Amino acid sequence: MKSPFFRSILILVGCVFVQGAYADDQPQWGEPYTRNMISTETGLPDTLDLEKGTNLKWSVSLGNNAYGSPTIASGKVLIGANNLEPRDPRHQGDRGVLLCLDEADGSLQWQLVVPRITGDKYKDWPMIAMCSPPTIEGDRIYTLTNRFEVVCLDLNGMADGNDGPYQDEGRHMVPAGDEPMEVTALDADIIWMVDLVNEIGTYPHDQAHSSVLIDGPNLYLNTCNGVDNTHQKMRRPDAPSLIVLDKETGRLVAKDNEGIGKLTFHSNWSSPSLGTIDGQKRIFFGGGNGVCYSFEALGASKATDPVKTLKRIWRFDPDPTGPKENVAEYLKNREESPSIVKGMPVFYKDRIYVTVGGDIWWGKEQAWLKCIDASKSGDITETGEIWSYPMDHHSVSTPSIWNGLVFITDCGRRVHCLDAETGKLYWTHELGKEAWGSTLVADGKVYVGSLDGDVWVLAADKEKRVISMTDFKLRIASTPVAANGVLYVNTLKRLYAFENTKK
Repeated sequence: MKSPFFRSILILVGCVFVQGAYADDQPQWGEPYTRNMISTETGLPDTLDLEKGTNLKWSVSLGNNAYGSPTIASGKVLIGANNLEPRDPRHQGDRGVLLCLDEADGSLQWQLVVPRITGDKYKDWPMIAMCSPPTIEGDRIYTLTNRFEVVCLDLNGMADGNDGPYQDEGRHMVPAGDEPMEVTALDADIIWMVDLVNEIGTYPHDQAHSSVLIDGPNLYLNTCNGVDNTHQKMRRPDAPSLIVLDKETGRLVAKDNEGIGKLTFHSNWSSPSLGTIDGQKRIFFGGGNGVCYSFEALGASKATDPVKTLKRIWRFDPDPTGPKENVAEYLKNREESPSIVKGMPVFYKDRIYVTVGGDIWWGKEQAWLKCIDASKSGDITETGEIWSYPMDHHSVSTPSIWNGLVFITDCGRRVHCLDAETGKLYWTHELGKEAWGSTLVADGKVYVGSLDGDVWVLAADKEKRVISMTDFKLRIASTPVAANGVLYVNTLKRLYAFENTKK
């Protein structure tokens, strides 16, 4: 029997590029700002050779229960893991871990080790690898730990000293009440840290999943505010779902005031995206209440400025007939329930593409891929929809939009290819098992994994063509990533780096 967390972990995809040291780095997850699941990489392998290993560059253990995808920049690979196989004998027991690996050979450079939240497993599920994909800019990393702490880390770890202002890494890496550890070169260097629970007033659920969006001096991220262990009550209904932090210090700059928590059905795991409309930057966000929002992007702020309220440009309810009151009454109702947004909203040609529908474990099966006019303002529920594509099963996927085509997965074992302009369906392909990750479109190919452990490679075209299928024999709940000519695929237990040896 699957653990309750395994049944509720949401592999939500989509981050944004921020310029890294190399032109072909993948310092965040997806295309710049927009959350589009595509890559400009070329020369990627058509097949993934596990038997002979002819195009396998390296692989490393992640322990088990690794649901996140890697990010790559400046010769480093960052990915979440757990402590099932301690890499440092000083760290024993269940921990969330962020690994920093050498891009060339996968060797460990340093690790961030974070003890669990105790007392309530629904706040930090046991043995789950750190889930939030890191965001890298220059020599700084921004991510959310399993204890719901937003941290700014030094990409070089402790190799260049303890940069601070945070200096208490030795205490942070041990459970409360234990003596601090000596900090070594194998440990992460925390620059600053913000505790969302104790400083922002959120109430977390299951596991932290937030992919930080950087825009100039500001960090935008979802807070994972959710229900308690009864799944019946929001303990912090007035806590923000979307916040903005100062990139240099972690200071709270702004937050939403949309009342999303009051109607959140499970939790808020969807991260924001960014686009430009008529020369004006806009932040796009999918709430745990199933509503999509557009906010005005912020500029620089001063340390003395009061915390701002994000200015809403529009709201769009993709499921206006869904229940809007007493939402907990619809738990486990597969026919009728509120909708939530799990995948990232993708900005493309003044439109937003987003999946929405019933929660995969607690709600109705009905889901949709929605195309929204992002240039409008106000309540655009009745006027903003350009097209809607119904899916019979839940979807936690972020779209890949390439060459006028949209690729999307669902929990009904299928990947779909549609026309981005009209929503016309070109084809579907059976994956054999549900997909919790998204498609990656790169090098004219669609890469997608399934919970059956299969990785499919299909042609990114109107006509369906299967190029290859590889059985990894271990569950895959993440999205493939491409960087510097290498394709990264991780199962729940291992990260693989493949390169095209025929080049």
